[in-house]
Amino acid sequence: MEKLEWLVVFVNSFTFCNAILELTGTHNIEGIWKSSVTLPCVYRPSQDFVQQTVIWTLDRDQSPATVFRRDSSGNHILLSQYRGRVSMPNSTPGDVSLEIEKLEVTDRGHYTCKVTWRTQNKSLLTRERTTTVNVVKVAVTKPIVRPGPLGFTVPKGARTSLTCSTNGSPPITYRWFKGEPGGNAVHVSSHAVLMFDSLRMSDMGKYYCEAENRARSQVIQQSDAVQLTVRALTKPATMVPCSETKAHTIVSEGGYQRTSLPLYLIILIVVLCVAMVFVVIAVVLCRRKTEKDNPNEVTDHNSMNLTRGETCSGVNVKCTYEEAKSRGENNYTSQPVKENEYETIGTVKNDYATLVKATASEYELGDVP
Repeated sequence: MEKLEWLVVFVNSFTFCNAILELTGTHNIEGIWKSSVTLPCVYRPSQDFVQQTVIWTLDRDQSPATVFRRDSSGNHILLSQYRGRVSMPNSTPGDVSLEIEKLEVTDRGHYTCKVTWRTQNKSLLTRERTTTVNVVKVAVTKPIVRPGPLGFTVPKGARTSLTCSTNGSPPITYRWFKGEPGGNAVHVSSHAVLMFDSLRMSDMGKYYCEAENRARSQVIQQSDAVQLTVRALTKPATMVPCSETKAHTIVSEGGYQRTSLPLYLIILIVVLCVAMVFVVIAVVLCRRKTEKDNPNEVTDHNSMNLTRGETCSGVNVKCTYEEAKSRGENNYTSQPVKENEYETIGTVKNDYATLVKATASEYELGDVP
């Protein structure tokens, strides 16, 4: 009877122990490439069992290797390709799940969680659970064409670009076409960004892109066609003649477009023109006043005296000439002289020279015995 009771107690203790130290988790997990995944491994802790070690191993192609180990000295990552990408929670007792970040295709395989406890009688108890991880790729979504900073309407000769934007697991293959889907499109590029270093008029048209990756669906996604417009450069502005101060005409490719000058510029031009008019008027008035106060015309009194002496003859002429010569009269009177008066003065001078010669000849003849 005592043996029977002892056997019942042992069976109940073993059953209770198994219930406490049972590892729970998931047998199969499908992780997305370049994303994060958590491999669950949880048990219910008990005061009678103290956790000693937790080891995660990877069995891939029948070559097991230890990925992560936790013991009394701390956490240890034993495979270099997992460093910085795997971790285990510390805050929750009994939770020894493994988290893997930035999944790679080579991360697929069978991961085994092995936990070892120490019992009160110093014995060790080990439990383990295996989870299969498969890494898959997400198919690309429908691409969206995004323009450069200048938009879809760009001036000729400018630099611009079109970007094919999509979501999905890399690597993603891109293709650019000029035309419309389903039509006679021309393949122009195999990059995510379609660059135009210097736009030409021939670059104008519709464009669309395709995106594809190595997901299991193997579906090629196409974007909607977009219109790229190349705007011709306008000719330099041409100013109208200066008589039109209120506006100028800009010559463009499509014709003439009249554009008004700013108001402040019109006022400035008008003020300058008025000032110039006043300056010109002032200069003309000053010159006229100066000519009136200081006349420059001169009258020769000797010529007038000669004119009055034209009736003399013989000795009287000689005396008149000598008398005028001895006095040395050379008086000038400033009087306005007309154009015909200049001609008269010139004639008098010629007559005066002729008269002097005749008088001298007659005088010489009078001295001859």
